[in-house]
Amino acid sequence: MAREYFTHKGLLFPCLDYSPEALSYVENEFQVRDDDVFNVTYPKSGTNWMLEILSLIRCDGDPGWVRSVLNWERGPWLETHLGMEVTLKYPPPRLLCSHLPVQLFPKSLQRSKAKIIYTLRCPKDVLVSLYHFSKLLRLFKDPGSLDSFFEDFLSGNVAYGSWFDHVTGWMGLKGNENFFPITYEELQQDPLGSVRRISHFLGKELSEEQVAAVVENASFQSMKGNKMSNFSQAEDEYVDHQKGELLRKGICGDWRNHLSEAQSQRFDTVYREQMQGLGMTFPWD
Repeated sequence: MAREYFTHKGLLFPCLDYSPEALSYVENEFQVRDDDVFNVTYPKSGTNWMLEILSLIRCDGDPGWVRSVLNWERGPWLETHLGMEVTLKYPPPRLLCSHLPVQLFPKSLQRSKAKIIYTLRCPKDVLVSLYHFSKLLRLFKDPGSLDSFFEDFLSGNVAYGSWFDHVTGWMGLKGNENFFPITYEELQQDPLGSVRRISHFLGKELSEEQVAAVVENASFQSMKGNKMSNFSQAEDEYVDHQKGELLRKGICGDWRNHLSEAQSQRFDTVYREQMQGLGMTFPWD
């Protein structure tokens, strides 16, 4: 079953730990609570970093929780079998993660006051990070060559579908009081200001010392050294630990070391075509 996909409503999902029944349950039956906080991303856009930040904000910057509880138990993935088991036992307020596109998200969100933090990242960096990640994660198909994966990514022939569709779908909620978009690049360039803004959105005002503690304990080096956050505890069924570490570089602009000039230009052309209707600019534009 590992590395095989099935199609659900036109999108590819891994067979391992996912099923059409579970995805339908999430969309149609799962009940969102008013005090739920959702960490939503397209894969490889800063999901685990944001989960660490949100976990630390919840604890006023104290790293005790992030150092003692596995990150996928602190913020379970809603759409996986394992994640839903944890979610249904999770005492409120719940901190939940998801890569689902907006059209497959729980319909009950519309009737709730739950908050969504949506993190975006330069799609060229997402492509490169997802390429390396797919070699380690047994959920995802082996990506093959970077050239072939480049084509798959542009056409949306990857798990969770098109990056362009995901971003345009979720960013349609921009302006809603319970929706907070932020970019990976903003988190890198202004971590203190970003944490202040996220905390304010969550209705939690932290002191300057607490904000600094969140930033310090959610740094790439802190996470890389924390066995509760670096996925070293993930079972071999899910991760091929022999092929590397899931926390690889944590930087912006790494795509320049991997994509050719021709690929970069082609990507820019597709990006302009797909994103022109959004009427928004991002740090990587």
